[in-house]
Parts: sequence; structure tokens; C-alpha cells
Amino acid sequence: MSSKKQLKKDLNNRFGEIIDGALINQATGSEEAISKTEEFIDNIILEFDNFIGEINKKDVEDRAKHLKSIKDAINKKAEEFIGQLNSL
Repeated sequence: MSSKKQLKKDLNNRFGEIIDGALINQATGSEEAISKTEEFIDNIILEFDNFIGEINKKDVEDRAKHLKSIKDAINKKAEEFIGQLNSL
């Protein structure tokens, strides 16, 4: 079972790496790429905040099951973001 602390670290690392890739893409792109990348990064940050809120929920019945479902959702969303990054 993942702890809250480890899950937050994993979330930060996964989404941070995607943001780093977006910033590299932005540095090498055109003005249009810059605006698309900024919007993309805003979406990542919004999802990050949503996941932190879900991780910190206190009123859950089965904590381990709740954290596992969040971990699966984080991985799925990260894969989605990677696909979007590749299409920028």
C-alpha cells in the first residue's frame, strides 16, 4: 500500500517530469507553441491540485483502496498528458 506521503511524491515527480518536457518543447517552439504549452501546463497544475485534494480526503471508508484508485488514476492521467505532450 502506498502512503499519502509517497503518493504525493510520485504525483509530483510524474507531473513535474511532464511539465519539464513541456517547458523544453516551449523553449524550442514558435509563439503558437508557447501559448499551447502554457495552456497545457495550466491543465497539468489543475489536475495536480485535484489529485492532492483526493489524496488528502479524510472521510473514506477503505483508505488503502482509495489510495490505490488514486494511484491508478494518476498513472492514467500521466499517460494521457504524455500523449498530449507528444502532439504539441
